[in-house]
Amino acid sequence: MAGVVGRRWRSEGVASGKLSGMLSWLFSDPLPVGEAAPDFALQDQDGNVVSLEGLRGTNVVLVFYPADETTLCTKQLCEFRDNWGLAQAKDAIVFGVNPAGQAKHAQFRANHNFPFPLLADPEQRMGAAYRTKGLIVKRTVYLIGKSGKIRYARRGKPNPAEVLATAE
Repeated sequence: MAGVVGRRWRSEGVASGKLSGMLSWLFSDPLPVGEAAPDFALQDQDGNVVSLEGLRGTNVVLVFYPADETTLCTKQLCEFRDNWGLAQAKDAIVFGVNPAGQAKHAQFRANHNFPFPLLADPEQRMGAAYRTKGLIVKRTVYLIGKSGKIRYARRGKPNPAEVLATAE
């Protein structure tokens, strides 16, 4: 019976696209390179409003990550911290982004001495615009050039030097 149910689920779900629709949040691609980056305005860990419009003329790195104080997320942001000199040389500012609140971000930033702000996106509006929204934030890194166009977009944990090599 399990085989029949499994076959029926697979044939009906995949054939009708229901399965792909249910999992699309998990497997969607990031925004394409060359596209204009969606504007945003979010508060950082200190309550300062940060907007993409206000950052025109600067390279902007957005690191979308699932959670503060988790092993891989901490490692990823520490790699950007440890490459801060390269980011400055490339006239780039880095922002970590996830749904956590300002207080949690402030503690996480202080615990690891991040020289860059962490943006709070509690309703994942920015995440939706950048195709990272989901039950778990899709780990994604973007570099937006000085012109406001996306120059780098990749899921996962790319090396910061690879990301920053695409700066204008």
